[in-house]
Amino acid sequence: MGSDGEAEASSPSEPGSGILRVFGRQLKRFRLRAGLERAEFGSRTGYSASTIAAFEQGRRVPSPRFIDVADELLDAGGVLQEMKEEVARAQFPAFFQDAARLEAEAVELHVYDTHLINGLLQTEEHARAVFAMRRPLLAEETIEQRVIARMLRQEIFSRWPAPLMSFVIEEAVLRRPIGGAEVHRGQLEQILLTGQNRNVEIQVMPLQREDHAGLAGPFTLIETKVGQRIAYAEVQKSSHLYTERTPVRELEAQYGIIRAQALTPRESMAFIEGLLGEL
Repeated sequence: MGSDGEAEASSPSEPGSGILRVFGRQLKRFRLRAGLERAEFGSRTGYSASTIAAFEQGRRVPSPRFIDVADELLDAGGVLQEMKEEVARAQFPAFFQDAARLEAEAVELHVYDTHLINGLLQTEEHARAVFAMRRPLLAEETIEQRVIARMLRQEIFSRWPAPLMSFVIEEAVLRRPIGGAEVHRGQLEQILLTGQNRNVEIQVMPLQREDHAGLAGPFTLIETKVGQRIAYAEVQKSSHLYTERTPVRELEAQYGIIRAQALTPRESMAFIEGLLGEL
C-alpha cells in the first residue's frame, strides 16, 4: 500500500485511456463551446497550450485545482468537477487505484513495511528519488505525476475525523540513505514529525530481533467506514486485495505479533532520533 506503484517496473497505467480520455473529450468540448483557443484557455488557467493539448488527449493527469478552475471558466456546470475523484485515481498505476480509494476513505490503516518507507510517510524529495531510480526509467513527466499523487495521498493526515493509523518499519529501511544524506535526514525528521500526531503510532522492527513474524513480506490492513476489513499486499508487478475474512484475520493476527516484537512507539522515536544523530 505504501508504494502506490513501487513494485511496478513499467510506465504509468495507460494514461491515454479510460477516464482521462473521457475527461479530455469533455474538456475540449466545453473549450470549443466557449470559443477559446488552447493558448488563450491555457493563459487563463496558468498552463501552456501544449499542456492543455495533453489534458484533452488524455496524455496527462490534470490537477484538482485545474479541474475546478476549468469547470468554472468554461461554465461546465460541474460536469468536469464530477470526474475529479476518478481523474485523481488515474495518477496511480492501475493495480493500485482501488487500494488508493480504500486508503483515502479508511477509518483505520495499519502498515508493515520491509523494503521502503511507506508512501504516506515519504517527503517529496525522497519520493522523487525513489521514482528516479526506477528501472526501466520513468519519464520525467511521469515522475512528477507520481510525486504529486503521493503527496496528495498524505492529505489523510489532515482529515477529520482522523483515521487511526500505525506503521511498523524495518530498521534496515530507515538506514538506507535514499536520495543522499540531506534527503535521508529530511526523511527521518518527517517520520518523527508524523509520529507526533495523536492518531499515528510508528514502530521500528530492530535487526537484532531473533523472533520475527513478518518474514513473508509487507502488507496493509484497512478498515472502511462501513466496518469492512481488507488487507492489501503488493510485490513486483502484482498486487492483491483480500476481502475474505479468513486471510484478513490471519494478517491481522500476524500484524499484532509484529507490533509486539517491534520497539514501542516511544522507543522507536528515540531510535530514529539516534539515527539522526549518526548523520
